[in-house]
Order: sequence, then structure tokens, then C-alpha cells
Amino acid sequence: LAFHQLTNPILGNPTDRLSLQIELKDITIIIIMSKEARPSWDSPMQFVLACVSYAVGLGNVWRFPYLCQMHGGGGFLIPYLLMLILEGIPLFYIELAIGQKMRLGSIGAWMAISPYLGGLGIASVVTSMYLCLYYNVINAWSFWYLFHSFQSVLPWAECPVNANRTGYLEECEVASPTQYFFYRETLNISSSIDENGGLHMGQALCLLLAWIIVYLFIVRGVKSTGVVVYFTATFPYVVLIIYLIRGVTLHGAWNGVKYMFTPKLEQLVNPQTWINAATQIFFSLGLGFGSLIAFSSYNHHNNDFEKQAVIISLINSGTSVFASIVTFSIYGFKATFNYESCLERMRLLCLNAFDLSEESISAGNVTEWIHYLNITHPESFAAIASKIEHLLFVQAVEGTGLAFIVYSEAIKNMPLSQLWSVLYFIMLLLLGMGSMLGNVTAIITPLADIKLLSRSLSSESINGLVCLLCLLLGFGFTSRSGNYWFTIFNEYAATLSLLFIVFLEVISVCYVYGLRRFERDIEDMLGHRPNWYWKVMWAAVSPLLLFSLFIFYIINYIQGGTPTYQAWDKDLVRSALESNKNVK
Repeated sequence: LAFHQLTNPILGNPTDRLSLQIELKDITIIIIMSKEARPSWDSPMQFVLACVSYAVGLGNVWRFPYLCQMHGGGGFLIPYLLMLILEGIPLFYIELAIGQKMRLGSIGAWMAISPYLGGLGIASVVTSMYLCLYYNVINAWSFWYLFHSFQSVLPWAECPVNANRTGYLEECEVASPTQYFFYRETLNISSSIDENGGLHMGQALCLLLAWIIVYLFIVRGVKSTGVVVYFTATFPYVVLIIYLIRGVTLHGAWNGVKYMFTPKLEQLVNPQTWINAATQIFFSLGLGFGSLIAFSSYNHHNNDFEKQAVIISLINSGTSVFASIVTFSIYGFKATFNYESCLERMRLLCLNAFDLSEESISAGNVTEWIHYLNITHPESFAAIASKIEHLLFVQAVEGTGLAFIVYSEAIKNMPLSQLWSVLYFIMLLLLGMGSMLGNVTAIITPLADIKLLSRSLSSESINGLVCLLCLLLGFGFTSRSGNYWFTIFNEYAATLSLLFIVFLEVISVCYVYGLRRFERDIEDMLGHRPNWYWKVMWAAVSPLLLFSLFIFYIINYIQGGTPTYQAWDKDLVRSALESNKNVK
């Protein structure tokens, strides 16, 4: 109205027009100042690196290779890539667009779309809070292993001596040095979730150090985070390339790589394969946590987020495949080393038990000799049968055990094992810290958007209070039963809620805010409207897919019965599955 009156000489007298012009200038100055008051990334590259550092995390190193191993090697890549195209990239696009348009954290952005959607932003913040509580514990474990890597002999390379100093500790010998170090030295784990015990002071101090570093990384918001991501986003690739060169040159490494790319297509008819592929996309890209909305809210208005969404998604998925090649080469080396060591021990066992000549049995024919001796000398063979079965026993490890047990066992058998150990755990730390930057940003950005809070406290104080609260609550995971609670949080705290949050996000954008209105917003920022692919994915394919996955997940959860957890029983000296009566 003021602009119309200024440009229309018929309306109002010159004095009124002059007064309106002054008021209009004041309003313009206020608008400009409010837009520039929010900090921004120094360059689009900083934003891309921040998203890559956040999205490329520990799941790329251990969860994706484990899913490949569980669902038929290369056959898992088919549903994974389909889920990336059908849900991953389109939903990544939506979150970047919302953050850049609204220039607010998750709570403020969804309330700007509709006052009734504020709960959606709160749900994202709560989910990120849950993740922050336990995710930084992994960084504490990485610090623990890193500090123990600077020894002449790695502590997980051999068993500790017993109390009488007459031999090695039996519990460690029956399990393995790597498992013993992780469960008994690193975690000092109890045999049940009901046995709480006290805090592991070493782990508590490592967790404190991890949170101090996270706070230093985010203390000045995007100004400090933008500098840190240059290192957290790039150095892990340097380590992965070094490990790839080393890994493929190890004895037996190609057996593991061959296994990875040998597809078992029968897994494609297993619904769990598709559910795991979809949830891996969620966790891998970091959808639903509000981190991407927070990061993109610091972009300039005309930033090309469409191209960035595709590039970041492809980098993330490519990193998963790349890290899997490195991981499976290590698996191949470890499996070949263990197999050949097992054959050698069986050869010596047969030679000593049956008084045979040294040259009679070799690693190549030991299995034929075992079969022959079992037939010709059944009574004598029965005396060593249990020992042979123990040598052939291989225990599967999943989750964090893949990073802290399987890799550690492979590292100890490498030349210059201390060097490879230091590089590996520094890489884990950077991957974990990069993800933590996004997780914490998803919490502090909506809090900083609250005017009452931002006026009474500085951003440094808000960031510090969030980190302090997460640290105090996270101390529970450093108790003797903390690893069991870690598993519960990891399995149940985010998976179902993320499916629900992202489903509501795409429904809200398309059918509450309106797809045509969303298209105009994108045109305002990019200069063109999204093509048919994005609109079809947002309006139909992604919602239907998310709803189906949500239903499948609930059905599988109900059919799964009472949840179980894997416990370390020092008396049985093995991992046993026992029912968790306290957690439903």
C-alpha cells in the first residue's frame, strides 16, 4: 500500500508521501537487517562438506558392510540403490529446500508451514537428543582404543596373564584377546542389564573429552563448524584410501571382495532386505533428525540446493560402497588368516595325538587326515574331537563389534599394527565427530531461534548447556550395564520415529503446505520449478513407500516377540541370547 501511494501522485499530498517514504525506508532497513542477522556459510562448499561430514558416518563403515554380508553381498546393492532413488534423494531435497526457504531450525520451519506442525519439529529435536545421548559414547570408545594404540604390543593382541602368573587368563583364551579387551577391559560389562554396577571411570573421562571437543567445534555456530568440516569431511577419505591400498595387498583380501560382489538374488524376495535398505538410507543420509534443515537454514537464498542434494546423496552412497570394499578386504584377510591358523593348529594336534611324522600332514591335506583318523582310530580321535570343534568355531559379530572387534583383530596381525590402529581409530573419531556436529546442530538451532532464550543467553551458553546436559545423561552408558542400554537406544530410539517423522514431512509439504506453493518457493530460490521426477516422488511414490515400510516395521516388531539382547557371561565365556524381561 505504501509503495502504491508513493508511486501514485493522485493519492495523498507530497507531505504524506514524504512521510510514507521515510517509513518505507525504515521498514526496508529492518527487513534487510533481520535477514542478514542470521549467520551464513562462508561458501556453498562449506555447506556441502558439513552435510557430507554429517551424513557419512560410522554406519557407512560398519552397518552397511554388515547388511551386505547379511543380505547376500552385492545383491543388497539393488534394493539399496532403488531406495536411494525412490525415497533418499527426494526426501533429502525436501529438507534442504525447507531449511533454505524458512531460514529457521526444524521447529520454527514447520511452524512457519503450519502452526499445527510445530510438534513435528519437536519430534525431530527429541529424536536428535536421543541420538546425541548414546552416539558420542562410540567416540569415547574410539578415544579409549586410540590411547591404547601407543604401546609396543597392542593390548588386544594377546591375553593378560592370570593371577598366579602361570599362564594366560582362561576367560580370554577361550574367547579371544580382541573380544576380551572390548567386553572386559573397554566396557567392563556386567552379565545382565539388571546388574548396573558403577561407572567405568576411564570411559567416563573419554566421554567427557568427546563432549569437550564437540563443544569446541560448535561453540561459534557455523563460523567454527564451517572450518572444522574441511577436516572432518576429507581426512576419513584419506585414511580409507590408505586402508584400501593396504587392504587389497593383504593375503586373502580378494576372497572378501569377491564375496561382497557375489550376489545372492534370493534375498530380493525377503521383505526384511528391503526394510533394512530403506532404514539404512534414513540413517545414512540423516533424514528426519532436523540436522539438514538446520544446516540449510544458514544458506543464502539463491543457493543451488537441488544440485547439492543429488551430489551429497551420491557421495554418501558411494562412500558406503567404497568403505565396504575396504571392510571386506579386511574381512577376507582376517578369515584367511584365521582359517590357515586353524588348519595349522589342527595339524599339530593330529601330529602330537597320533605320533605321525612331521612331513605326513600338511595344511593342504589336514582335513583328509582328520576324516581318515576318525575312521581308523575312532577311540583315539574322540579324545581330541572337542578341541577340533572349538578350533572350527567362529562367532559372528555385528554392530559396534564389527568396528572394535573384527577390525582390531585384523589390525593386530598386520605389520606396524600400531600405525594402522592409530589411523583407523582417528578415522572413526572424525566420522563420529562429523555426525555429532549435525546431531547437536539439530538441537541448538531451534533453541537459538527462540527469541526469549536467545536474548537471555548467548549462543555459546546455549551450546554449552546442551552439551552439558547430554554429557550428564550420557554417563549412564559408561556404567557396567551401559552397553545394553546403548543397544536398546540404538535399536529402538530412532528407527520407528524416523519413519513416522519423514512420512509426516512429505505429507505436510505436499498436502498441507501444498505442492504448487512449494514449487513456487523453489522457483523463487532456484529460478526454475522442479521437474516431473521430483513431483511424482513427493506426491505419490515416497509417501506410499514410507507408509508401507512403517506398517512392515510394526508387523515385524509384533511378530518378533519379546526383545532380546546379547550378553557377555564371564562364567560361560561366550555371548548368549537371553530374554530382556524389563524392556518390551
